[in-house]
Amino acid sequence: MVGEIVNDQSSVCAIKMEKNRIMQPSTKTRIILLDDIDSIRDTFAKLLTIHGYEVFSFSNPTICPLQIEPECRCNKNQTCTDIIISDLDMPSMTGLKFIENQRKKNCKCQHVALMSGLWTEEKLSHAHELGCKIFMKPVSAKDILKWIEEVEKYINPDRELCGWFEETPLKVDEYKLA
Repeated sequence: MVGEIVNDQSSVCAIKMEKNRIMQPSTKTRIILLDDIDSIRDTFAKLLTIHGYEVFSFSNPTICPLQIEPECRCNKNQTCTDIIISDLDMPSMTGLKFIENQRKKNCKCQHVALMSGLWTEEKLSHAHELGCKIFMKPVSAKDILKWIEEVEKYINPDRELCGWFEETPLKVDEYKLA
């Protein structure tokens, strides 16, 4: 699924996929990208797509299907995504809260990064407790790509990725499939 949904503030898009559709084996690494700043999100989404990654980007964690679902929908041998990269401070929900919620739902994604220009000792400690890689903004594309390449060594190329977008209504103006 590669493309970009056109920005239309009055539209609602429901992307339907077969229930628990599995992409096996996936040759692309799947990345969920969360950042409320359009220029940062769009730049990283395009860069990651150019480098061959499957990227789902969201301006608001509360509209991400992983947040909307009350529990992890992945089967035993599936994962929803390979990597999550999130901004720390967003208006509706912090990146820490989003990751904390995913951990409580037993999300199997092991590779998570948080980026911010305003880290406090408390937030750094919490991020480390959740197993997050820390990036200081402004973060370079080179640093993000280097980290992704490193964690890809630990991603099983024969893994099964869950098709978690089935019938999830999303506001088109806040969602992009890069």
